[in-house]
Amino acid sequence: MSPWESLAVFAAGVGAGTINTIVGSGTLITFPVLLATGLPPVTANVSNTLGLVPGAVSGAIGYRKELQGQRARIMRLGAVSLVGGLAGAVLLVTLPSDSFDTIVPILIAVALVLVVLQPRLAAALRRRQEATGTEPGHPDGGSALLTGMLLSSAYGGYFGAAQGVLYVGLMGLLLHEELQRINAVKNVLAALVNGIAAVFFLFVAEFDWTAVLLIAVGSTLGGQIGAKVGRRLSPTVLRAVIVVVGVIAIVQLLLR
Repeated sequence: MSPWESLAVFAAGVGAGTINTIVGSGTLITFPVLLATGLPPVTANVSNTLGLVPGAVSGAIGYRKELQGQRARIMRLGAVSLVGGLAGAVLLVTLPSDSFDTIVPILIAVALVLVVLQPRLAAALRRRQEATGTEPGHPDGGSALLTGMLLSSAYGGYFGAAQGVLYVGLMGLLLHEELQRINAVKNVLAALVNGIAAVFFLFVAEFDWTAVLLIAVGSTLGGQIGAKVGRRLSPTVLRAVIVVVGVIAIVQLLLR
């Protein structure tokens, strides 16, 4: 890489780490920049996944206050996310991307609808549960959430753009929890998925160490910036940011 290309990759890493911590979709910043430096798509994708791991960990640490009291939930969802992330990483090196390219924009659009309607849908769900005499909220979201997180994590291990939007949409609907605490869990799960995919890629895929290191340093810095910004956003503003980023993700994916 030239010095200017290195600077661009580092800056993209900072931006990706920031937006991943707040919402997700940081891959939509780094991936095109890596392609512009001349890296092949799969190499760029793998290098991006490896580089974003420190940023995901940094963002999770920045949200450590909101993680208090959620250890059991993280353990349960984390185990499912690890399985899904590994499955997605395997798919990346074995299958063509055509099928994912078709369904991913649809998944993101559904997730955005869930994010926007989450307060009303969650309230309606609680009223129905109360009317039937069941608990007004499931501590871990039940089998529906586990299945959704498994599939979302598989997508995250495969590519990962807007993975956070999918997570927030699912957990926001199926967990009786504040949005900021959901966002904190999202950051931990994203770190786990990126981590397990990265370990797999180290043994079976080609990557560019320069790109990995630049993104790693940039995303670590961005993770701390994102935590400081994201934790100050009201639920309404945070939902608005999620929707804007999700729409941009859909447009970019459709134009790929």
